[in-house]
Amino acid sequence: MTRWLTIIGMGEDGWGGLSARARQAIETADVIVGSSRLLAYLPRTDAEIHEWPQPFSAVVERISPLRGRSTVVLATGDPLNYGVARKLMEFIPFGEMTIIPHLSAFSLAAARVGWSLPDCDTLTLHGRDAAHIEPFIQPDTRLIVLTADRTTVTEAARRLTARGFGKSEITVLENMGGDGERQSRFRADAPSTEDYSDLNTLAIRCIASPGATILSRLAGLPDEAFVHDGQLTKREVRAATLAALSPTPEKLLWDVGAGCGSISVEWMRAARGTQAIAFESNDERLAMIAANADALGTPRLRIVAGAAPATLEGQPAPDAVFIGGGIWIAGVFEQSWAALKPGGNMVANVVTIEGELHLYDLHEKHGGDIVRMEVSHLTAVGRLRALRPRMAVTQWRAQKPW
Repeated sequence: MTRWLTIIGMGEDGWGGLSARARQAIETADVIVGSSRLLAYLPRTDAEIHEWPQPFSAVVERISPLRGRSTVVLATGDPLNYGVARKLMEFIPFGEMTIIPHLSAFSLAAARVGWSLPDCDTLTLHGRDAAHIEPFIQPDTRLIVLTADRTTVTEAARRLTARGFGKSEITVLENMGGDGERQSRFRADAPSTEDYSDLNTLAIRCIASPGATILSRLAGLPDEAFVHDGQLTKREVRAATLAALSPTPEKLLWDVGAGCGSISVEWMRAARGTQAIAFESNDERLAMIAANADALGTPRLRIVAGAAPATLEGQPAPDAVFIGGGIWIAGVFEQSWAALKPGGNMVANVVTIEGELHLYDLHEKHGGDIVRMEVSHLTAVGRLRALRPRMAVTQWRAQKPW
């Protein structure tokens, strides 16, 4: 199949900002697909015109029937930088398309505020929950953020202030490259009441106030960072558990008996594009998982209510499994192990003698390693101090054979 599809990035400078190559592709196209905003920039054409479908997920039905016809898709900025090209490549081979990028909003924003892009964290909240910004809120970092619309401005400011980063400087860059370009700046704790354009990008310089909540991306967040009822994998054990699970980009975790979701949340914070499913039967803890996912920046965490192993049926195969409760329940381990992908890691924690006996049996059958973790914390004993031990946790770690 020839390269029938051309994806062209376009900015607010419209037709005048396109390269000669991009213009030629548009002028010779049989079909042009784009948003009404971008289509309005084009000169008169005899091409067949299609607006983006709503909802956006219907793009497959709109584009697929055009295969073989000379088709141009108009995208904003760089189509491969949080753009439409990634979605199109899910069902159209790259060998059938040509991509002509324009300047991305990240590049334009960096040029407007004088920041070096490699020194910034870049992320998008376009079509995503604003909670995604949470893991990026760190002292003295610079963020360039694509927004959903004008409401993202106040939501980003609210989240920064709630974390103790109210002194952070937010620059709103509207309609960059176009006639309506505008720039304004304010502190997160003193948001402007201006009516912003929906087409805006944020440049945020994060500044922590004394007492700000600083949450590292490394595993082992403080226990108080989570809403919980005590059913929580404690900080030191949680760090060791995440290390054994070994989160890597784009991988899926099953968190069986999730409690407040601390393992799922930290898994998703640890690497780009990670996913997790939290299985929990207690209604109050289900609400805690949702609250922790929002506050700690993992809104894509899937929460499945109900008792395992029944809830495990039909779920996508995991790359790793953590069983924090119920390892002794008939079918929980067996179904989890069967679903686990070859080479995937299984980790189970127990605190009871009966649970330990079950782990010894699993170790005999499947190998791996058994570790006992005993952690003591400083506490007052009258006017003196002592280290008080917490309940020991026994952990079984195993890798499923390839």
